[in-house]
Amino acid sequence: MSNTQPPNLYHEDRQDRLIRELVHDPYHSKKKMTEPTQCPDCQAIYHEGRWRWGAAPADAERELCPACQRVRDHCPAGFLTLSGEFLAGHKDEILHLIRHVEQREKAEHALRRLMAFEEQADGSVLATFTDPQLARAAGEAVYRAYRGDLDFTYQENEYLLRVAWRR
Repeated sequence: MSNTQPPNLYHEDRQDRLIRELVHDPYHSKKKMTEPTQCPDCQAIYHEGRWRWGAAPADAERELCPACQRVRDHCPAGFLTLSGEFLAGHKDEILHLIRHVEQREKAEHALRRLMAFEEQADGSVLATFTDPQLARAAGEAVYRAYRGDLDFTYQENEYLLRVAWRR
């Protein structure tokens, strides 16, 4: 049995992270929601403190989930820009891969959704998402499948991620 000290939570390297306030998603409700609550648009259920898929009782409260509210407001939390010469010849398969990543993530996390694909004037494609983690997962999946260059830009004090992939 070793006699070790617990880690120092206020070590110089970690002190700044402990004091800095986390940035929270402004679309997540600050009030305690009634359980169960069902989203009238996507039918997701708020139960046990999170949004998930499932059946809701007939007397469930009705309120838009944060993902549906983002879609209505056209306010993405994640952006993935796809560009480069390689994109032109492989666009359909790359977009199919992103849709597959979204389906996989959405099955486990009801608030992670692809909002839209927008073709830009320069030939690039902009994919928008309701969740920054989904933008990251989609960008990483495209990178693993096709290589190229992948960049992440986190917005300071915002719940937002911009991902850029090019090849």
